[in-house]
Amino acid sequence: MTETTQPGGVLIGSSGQPEILRLDRANRHGLVAGATGTGKTVTLQILAQGLSDAGVAVFAADVKGDLSGVSAPGEPGEKMLARARSMNLELVPQAAPTIFWDLFGEQGHPIRATVSEVGPLLIARMLELNDVQEGVLSVVFRAADEEGLLLLDLKDLQAALTYASENAAALGARYGNVSTATVATIQRKLLVLEDQGGARLFGEPALDLSDFMRRDANGRGYVNVLAADRLIASPRLYATFLLWLMSELFEVLPEVGDADRPKLAFFFDEAHLLFRDAPKSLLEKIEQVVRLIRSKGVGVYFVTQNPADIPDAVLGQLGNRIQHALRAYTPADQKGLRAAASSFRANPDFSTADAIQALGVGEALVSVLDEKGAPTVVQKTLIRPPVSRLGPLSPAERAAVLAASPVRGVYDTAVDRESAFEVLQARAAAKARMEAGEAGDRAPAPRAPRSTSGARAPSAGRGRQTLTETFAKQFLRTLASSAGREILRGVLGGMRRR
Repeated sequence: MTETTQPGGVLIGSSGQPEILRLDRANRHGLVAGATGTGKTVTLQILAQGLSDAGVAVFAADVKGDLSGVSAPGEPGEKMLARARSMNLELVPQAAPTIFWDLFGEQGHPIRATVSEVGPLLIARMLELNDVQEGVLSVVFRAADEEGLLLLDLKDLQAALTYASENAAALGARYGNVSTATVATIQRKLLVLEDQGGARLFGEPALDLSDFMRRDANGRGYVNVLAADRLIASPRLYATFLLWLMSELFEVLPEVGDADRPKLAFFFDEAHLLFRDAPKSLLEKIEQVVRLIRSKGVGVYFVTQNPADIPDAVLGQLGNRIQHALRAYTPADQKGLRAAASSFRANPDFSTADAIQALGVGEALVSVLDEKGAPTVVQKTLIRPPVSRLGPLSPAERAAVLAASPVRGVYDTAVDRESAFEVLQARAAAKARMEAGEAGDRAPAPRAPRSTSGARAPSAGRGRQTLTETFAKQFLRTLASSAGREILRGVLGGMRRR
């Protein structure tokens, strides 16, 4: 047992008594809120390392680059040592086992998903499509599935959209109106996504979620840190990507009920981006995932400036709460402050609303779930100092962590296998060859030259026969390949549902 943990829980800080996040209630989700500069990132680092020491894997987005310090031993100054002494703690510098990830593959291992895995709903969210455009995109996915066209990366999706545009009348007769103008709009928005770096997300090898739930040789859970300082510049891509990760965990993991500790703690920094301008259907999906994913052994922790950033239906699912200082300069701020104060179980010794405004850096109001699953009375808490480094790693230190990573070499090189783009290219080439052969049939047959030996040159008819045979073989290979992929996808889909 390390000093970051207590029996059965993670030490958050002291309110005169230890404030502990119980491991058997850590899957009931949580909230870390507070204004910029009040200590949210340090609190996130403390929770991540404490859960890791308790054998729980952690995923967290590193928006500012500071969280990377969790992978290096701390260098406590006098103020941190004094705070530790006031809590009867002895700081022993220690790094957490860490795996770095990066959507762009620059500061960590690349994270990829196939276009089919992400699906039309979330891709429509990334592209900011309206309802009509989202409907056409769903038709493209359906048609690709029925045609046996694997959608793995963005060039596959572009090819499928071109196919839909060229066959708009036939698809419209089956699925409803498919406007070529709407398809063209989606294609233009895909170009914008590519310019934002979104093409890096799609492809293979796709992420195996079991790599997020690793433990080291000492039984500590790995802290998976996503470099998001560049990704956050595309907030819609950032939020949708993290929602996809959360949804995949919900779909893939088996039911475990209320275990003695979670399998994974998922920290969603800048959580307000997830809910900004989200359509009702997406909000309902988020609420469903948050409500049900705890039975899969996953705790979701939203990190944001104000609890008012999160819809009430989701906020009501967050049992463990750490509230840093809020400032109320405007009427909207005051409304958010009152909402934050009212969400806590009141302490008769102080006014929660007044206390939130008076908190200093490194202080918070804390209410966690007790052994019965009920929220504790809110307490003014001095947050404990971390044992890992405060601040970012240097590029050389990050490179050393990557070199020792347990997934080194697994995701670093992209794989581009045959999929929709290649299949549709082959079909187009075969069609062009067939049309060229038909044009040859219509042209006047030239007189065959006679050689000096009296033998004739090969006839045009034989050339046409060879072209027809070639096209027929290509068509049969494509048909067989499509049928095989359809069968394989059905088998894998059945396995996944089980």
